[in-house]
Amino acid sequence: MRPSSLGDLEQRVALDLLWLNQPAKDWVPPRVVDGQDVIDVAVIGAGLCGLAALAALKRVGIYNTCAFDRAPAGREGPWITYARMETLRTRKEAAGPALGVPSLTFRAWFEAQFGAEAYEKMVLIPRPMWMDYLIWYRRILELNVVNDTALTSLGLRPDGLITLDLQDNAGAWQVLARRVVLATGLDGLGAPSLPDVAGRVPSRYVGHSADLIDIASLRGKRVAVVGAGASAMDNAAAALEAGAARVDIFVRRPDIPRIDKFTGVGSPGMTHGYLGLPDADKWWLMVEGERAQIPPPRHSVLRVSRHPNAFFHVASPIEDLKEASGGVLVVTPKGRYPADFVIFSTGFSVDFSRRPEFAMLADKVQLWRDAYTPPAGMEHEGIASSPYLGPSFEFLPKAGLDPAVATAISHISCFAYPAVPTHGKITSGIPSISDGAMRLAQGLARSLFVEDRAHHLEKFRAYDTPELLGDEWEDADQREDADHASI
Repeated sequence: MRPSSLGDLEQRVALDLLWLNQPAKDWVPPRVVDGQDVIDVAVIGAGLCGLAALAALKRVGIYNTCAFDRAPAGREGPWITYARMETLRTRKEAAGPALGVPSLTFRAWFEAQFGAEAYEKMVLIPRPMWMDYLIWYRRILELNVVNDTALTSLGLRPDGLITLDLQDNAGAWQVLARRVVLATGLDGLGAPSLPDVAGRVPSRYVGHSADLIDIASLRGKRVAVVGAGASAMDNAAAALEAGAARVDIFVRRPDIPRIDKFTGVGSPGMTHGYLGLPDADKWWLMVEGERAQIPPPRHSVLRVSRHPNAFFHVASPIEDLKEASGGVLVVTPKGRYPADFVIFSTGFSVDFSRRPEFAMLADKVQLWRDAYTPPAGMEHEGIASSPYLGPSFEFLPKAGLDPAVATAISHISCFAYPAVPTHGKITSGIPSISDGAMRLAQGLARSLFVEDRAHHLEKFRAYDTPELLGDEWEDADQREDADHASI
């Protein structure tokens, strides 16, 4: 019987976890160094990936964890900050971060409050509602998150521990961790990517689709949007709905992409099997996928095209931007277009130099360019710059590093979008996030157990709690002897 209220659902969650004997018992021995408690796993970021990672770690019995997020509670991730779509792009049936527990799904949460009929009528999940669900998910699973706290730097210690320098409203502080998970989203190891042409005009005229743009300020303005992906359409539609006088969408290709190749091959086989592919096959899939590009959802394009003051320009790469008459001129092969503001929806780059908190990783982490040389004609700078990860999302050290440094590098994992070339589309959104989180958690459990093997072996040797007390059975031969003696 379906729960009829959120309170009923929360009781069902508790019952489901009880029936699954979850969460598992805590088995990792505590560690104290120089009088300071050491966190077993520190997670940077408490958005979708960070919360799923924390939940999966509890599932495998790792409790001494904490996620740090620079955003205030309830504003983690893009959902109510820079994301501008009306609904999620993912189909509503995706189980998301539920980790195989039906009562933890968005559907269960929604139906408990609004009913099964309302769920059937809903086409896609409203974006702000997804944030509400994640807030509930964090609360019901009692996940340990510290908000309003930014990571300022990572440090590698010779004992393999990682130092995390943190900054909050009260000042700077430091923690020690045995393992660190970078769950930092789309711009996980870099920043929003802007083409060089964007720097030819003052920054007040230019923004990126991931910026916190004051959309209301675009009312009555001429807006140019560069790109053909989902975020380009979302930003164009948001500007139009805010009352922009005109929105021009510039697409460098001769047509907007129409076919999502990865959707066509999506399956549990791809989710679990991609990691085992040879590097050449991974590279080919990623490059061909990038060349084909992912089309924007149909409803996102219709959200733009229903406005008569929206203008699509294909085969129109941006050749130049020029300041003119209190705005800019957007120069393409087809003409010059005046604009008051330009939004670039041009993706993200992996660039450690743009993330000071990760700067020490720059010359120590293997990238795809270090591990694989593609054939001529298949080069791709973005993929080449991505980290070449181990089977549990761990960074792999570059050759020639000091052994202690190399060990510490392998204690940091990338559970964010830049993991996609190595692990497949398992950290790029909602559908496979549970599979990714369990792969991460099981790998970390294995790593910590092996590192603590002396403790576990000693615990094995010392264990002396008897299962049998000696009164459960009787030696038949002794009984027969006693019987004979009594005759």
